[in-house]
Amino acid sequence: MVDRKKDQEKDELHKAIWSIAEELRGAVDGWDFKSYVLGTMFYRYISENLTNYINEGEIEAGNTNFDFSKMSDETAKHIRESIIEEKGFFILPSELFCNVCRTADTDENLNETLEKIFNNIEKSAMGSDSENDFKGLFDDFDVNSNKLGSNVTRRNEKLVKLLKGVQKMNLGNIKNHASDTFGDAYEYLMTMYASNAGKSGGEFFTPADVSELLTRLGTVGKTEVNKVYDPCCGSGSLLLKTEKILGKKAIHNGFFGQEINVTTYNLCRINMFLHDIGFDKFNITCENTLINPQHWDDEPFELIVSNPPYSIKWEGDSNPLLINDPRFSPAGVLAPKSKADMAFILHCLSWLAANGTAAIVCFPGIMYRGSAEQKIRKYLVDNNFVDCIIGLPSNLFFGTSIATCIMVLKKNKTDDNTLFIDATNECVKVTNNNRLLDENIDHIISAFAKREEISHFSKLATHKEIEDNNYNLSVSTYVEAKDTREQIDIIKLNSDIKEIVSRERSLRDEIDKILKELEI
Repeated sequence: MVDRKKDQEKDELHKAIWSIAEELRGAVDGWDFKSYVLGTMFYRYISENLTNYINEGEIEAGNTNFDFSKMSDETAKHIRESIIEEKGFFILPSELFCNVCRTADTDENLNETLEKIFNNIEKSAMGSDSENDFKGLFDDFDVNSNKLGSNVTRRNEKLVKLLKGVQKMNLGNIKNHASDTFGDAYEYLMTMYASNAGKSGGEFFTPADVSELLTRLGTVGKTEVNKVYDPCCGSGSLLLKTEKILGKKAIHNGFFGQEINVTTYNLCRINMFLHDIGFDKFNITCENTLINPQHWDDEPFELIVSNPPYSIKWEGDSNPLLINDPRFSPAGVLAPKSKADMAFILHCLSWLAANGTAAIVCFPGIMYRGSAEQKIRKYLVDNNFVDCIIGLPSNLFFGTSIATCIMVLKKNKTDDNTLFIDATNECVKVTNNNRLLDENIDHIISAFAKREEISHFSKLATHKEIEDNNYNLSVSTYVEAKDTREQIDIIKLNSDIKEIVSRERSLRDEIDKILKELEI
């Protein structure tokens, strides 16, 4: 049963958080300012998370009145090494979020104070297993940026508002991890920033409804997975949806992702921490996935979910090494240099475990275009890797109105059929975008799981049918569209016409009669 009161409280909290975020930015563009708000939330979270962790340990040991935030820095240094080993980082009591907020109004060098604190947090992880997870994490939080103000005084005024604003956010007690308020608030803010940022927003964030559909497609019949991977992970929303659907303990060996944009890469790592994913449970890297993949030692992956950039340029056959790359060589041809879509698909397929599933959002053109893309489709179909193609509604994503589709890949299919689902009408319009409701997602998942044919919705196509269609994988080729034209009753129409003709004759007779009388 839906808890409407809880949902209402959540909506009110979201509105309050967005209101604060909007108020804080002032003249700064929201997209540019997002790293400051989200970074400050992260600073608050790790401060409270660390304090709670240390306090709980002391209370269990019998020191019931202990409060790490009130401990002297000198005393705290004695537990530094052990805390870093356990938590992956350390913050001195004087540098905790709550203590910096307390003195922010009177700190004339607040920008320098924050810069030093962020450097200290990153340095605390150096030489430990968590070093790569914290390195450069605050790079986008530039306390000396002109975006914050034209001089130090103006910047510090903005920083004070930032700290106090995030302090005001009602994010609950850090002890209550079940509510996951920090992670939920972070995801909400990212959604709002993405929806207001146009195309650039769509590049770093996959909407929650699409994330849910992809993840559920990839986990049908599973209650747990070994590892989840996203080669274009953006801010990590797709990776984290797996944890929300299956549960944290159901992902045994963690979350793996690669992102080419350094700002988005930092947001993704912050997102992991805010969802209480330990540093030893995720491995997010910043590099070009197609040219320099970073997880050779971690593949294969049981679950791959991804929303790669649509039809971007890549090196392709101008790089003679790529045709021998084990990810691309089995297809015998490389994706076109002007359209890397199929390269991402082959990369995912190569790193997919034998018992795994990959669910990938695709640009529709790759399903029917000729040349190299047709040859790659032939390779995928002839080797029975394509499990399902799903046509999605238009206007689901931020920054683009095109109707996308999903390709589901498997290596362990039990038949050589491919399921096609026309879900282009499975949506509801919300403000400027379409959205998938729970019932829309359930309808798609039900047809997918049962591999059933439903008139005008889903169709199981044989290998021969696809071959006869020159390996065209467009949903419209296989699922007959419903005829929405008005049904016409021919017999009734004929009767109506006769009646009209008869009435017309009668009227003409009347008119002729009147005219004759006028002539007399």
